[in-house]
Amino acid sequence: MDLFTPVTLGDLELANRVVMAPLTRMRAGASGVPNDLLVEHYEQRASLGLIVTEGTYPRRESQAFVGQPGIVDDEQQAGWARVADAVHARGGGIVMQLMHGGRVTHADVNGGRRVEAPSAIAIQGEGHTEQGKQAYPVPHALTVEEAQEVRDDFVRAARRAVDAGLDGVEVHGANGYLLHEFLSPASNVRDDQYGGSPENRARFVVEVVRAVADEIGAGRVGLRISPEHNIQDALETDHEDVRATYGHLLDELRPLGLAYLSVLHREPAGELVQELRARFGGPLVANSGFGSVTTRDEAVALIEAAHAEAVAVGRAAIANPDLLERWHGEHPENEPDPRTFYAPGAEGYTDYPFLVRA
Repeated sequence: MDLFTPVTLGDLELANRVVMAPLTRMRAGASGVPNDLLVEHYEQRASLGLIVTEGTYPRRESQAFVGQPGIVDDEQQAGWARVADAVHARGGGIVMQLMHGGRVTHADVNGGRRVEAPSAIAIQGEGHTEQGKQAYPVPHALTVEEAQEVRDDFVRAARRAVDAGLDGVEVHGANGYLLHEFLSPASNVRDDQYGGSPENRARFVVEVVRAVADEIGAGRVGLRISPEHNIQDALETDHEDVRATYGHLLDELRPLGLAYLSVLHREPAGELVQELRARFGGPLVANSGFGSVTTRDEAVALIEAAHAEAVAVGRAAIANPDLLERWHGEHPENEPDPRTFYAPGAEGYTDYPFLVRA
């Protein structure tokens, strides 16, 4: 296998195995509607094998960031249709990451709505809100019925994404947001069908992914997880519990035939990730980044050693709209500017230079 060769992930046909990781950029304004800036940003990166959009909220309560785009109304759907059309016009593929922020938000972010989580345990620390930095509140613990309403909003959002012309969706089960909060014993202390045992903690994620797959077809659905990432208080420090929880999750999802499993883990070629890959039984998109930058050499090595079918890349894709061309030709790369990752406007978003062509 070679990083620059085509690959099929479920119903998704990729021209190469470099995937743009989902990257929070907060450029969608108060409306959450993808604008000209978002269209240009994603269009610039269409040569990558697949673009996974930034986390997009499927429910008003689930908005985690000021300026985050949504997929809950017709105007937002129309904005995403413009993005999809622009990427497809350049021969690219794009799926939408559906993200419920869970307890990692505030009423001054999500329009004064309640903050939702599996259990009424606040995340430590402060978040950026419309009123400046504020402590995270104690969230509302979802009832079983309310959790199922959230599941149904994931389904409606997936339908909107596909109707907007995107090629599929990635369900966000990572990085301490709602679905990950159900998986982690630190954030989920429920004693009903969604808590307690590893099987019960995995149950809600299984139900969400199944319902989304039933709606738009499993071959258009990916799942992202981050076992042992220990971020945003979704702690997973018991290795055997992690194996049991995620192993059960993937045993349950294996029969669906999902498009791919995306795993964020510091050791993508290590025993845990490769065991989960085997239990999933489908294509793996590996991502070692977040704490460290994924390099060309690492990506090439992961594919050549058959440790994954594709590699998700974050910061290099931010700074290099033509990353595929640079990596293929082993050209120098632009350096990303962290000051502009979450700032408004074009700077550090659509103004990174392309290679100069003679």
